[in-house]
Amino acid sequence: MERLKFSIITPNKNSGRFLDETIRSVVSQKESGVDLEYIVIDGGSTDDSLKIIRRYEQDISQIISEPDRGPVSAINKGLRLASGEIVAWLNADDRYHPGALKRVAQLMTTHPGKALCFGACRIIDEEGREIRRGITRFKEAFFPFSSRFTIQCLNYISQPAMFFRCSALDAAGYLREDMVAAWDYDLTLRLWRQGGAVHVPGDPLADFRWHPGSISARRFTIQFQEEFNAAARDAGNLAPQTWIHRIVRWGIVSAYMLMAASRGKGRPR
Repeated sequence: MERLKFSIITPNKNSGRFLDETIRSVVSQKESGVDLEYIVIDGGSTDDSLKIIRRYEQDISQIISEPDRGPVSAINKGLRLASGEIVAWLNADDRYHPGALKRVAQLMTTHPGKALCFGACRIIDEEGREIRRGITRFKEAFFPFSSRFTIQCLNYISQPAMFFRCSALDAAGYLREDMVAAWDYDLTLRLWRQGGAVHVPGDPLADFRWHPGSISARRFTIQFQEEFNAAARDAGNLAPQTWIHRIVRWGIVSAYMLMAASRGKGRPR
């Protein structure tokens, strides 16, 4: 079986609180025999991030610490340095599950024509406890029906559990740096045109950490507007997928607003 090389990028700026766990979740993938290039792009942190990064220096292929224009700029910087066949980024507050990259390698080897793959992804809180299970199950309900039509109707792929071929990225282009929050979904739609996607079955590949400082917490209305705009660009303004996405968007935004309003009354689940 072909041994695929992975390039994983972690953008970071002042995320020292979660960074150690994130880095450990990446470098531990080598224990399952994965060929891993790990690139950490730090935006000039002023907390203890660099101390944490240096602790794992022997396991990190490239470390860059310099001011940048934000997370999208940092990710693009890392993507341009990547030399692996399979590429992904893991934000500095998220984490991979043990053996995740090995499972991805096995699937992408048996599906050489697919541009990307995705799997299940839990949502966790600041303490690492699973939350918002309803949202996770809602997304997973679309996995068996995954298609370009479906992904244009709704973004059911969680970015930490998405991996793509470097060749597909070269054809699709890099992340749009003029977007605020939905650059991952925009890229997913463009990657899909390069060969489609395949689902990684089984247990979650990754955890997405929701906390008050995360982009999805602070800018979810902008995020879902940008997702709608991306779907309309990809499918066409008058396509049925665009109309479906418009309806779904309002439902999701309403649900998020209710959760935001109830945040002070208890932990959202």
